[in-house]
Amino acid sequence: MATYSYRIYVADDRPGSRRAVANLRALCEASVCDDYELEVVDVFHEPDRAEVARIMVTPTVIKLAPLPRRRVLGDLSDGRAAAAALGLPGPGDEDEHGRRP
Repeated sequence: MATYSYRIYVADDRPGSRRAVANLRALCEASVCDDYELEVVDVFHEPDRAEVARIMVTPTVIKLAPLPRRRVLGDLSDGRAAAAALGLPGPGDEDEHGRRP
């Protein structure tokens, strides 16, 4: 099981949705390499899941793990702010042995 887990709610194949998924993947790859899971939920194909999760705006990312859970709205184009909001380690976040938390 991956340390970092995210679920992103998108609206079909719209440009903002595609951009958000690409930006989230790029952030994860740059920060935690292969130690993440990403689930994409299309609110048009799975409206019940969006309703249960109380998704009012797309794209919306929910950080599932590690806790605490967080929600981030938008296409994540501000990579630094998005990484901080999603709890992704940034440059210099390694411990004394060079490991990331």
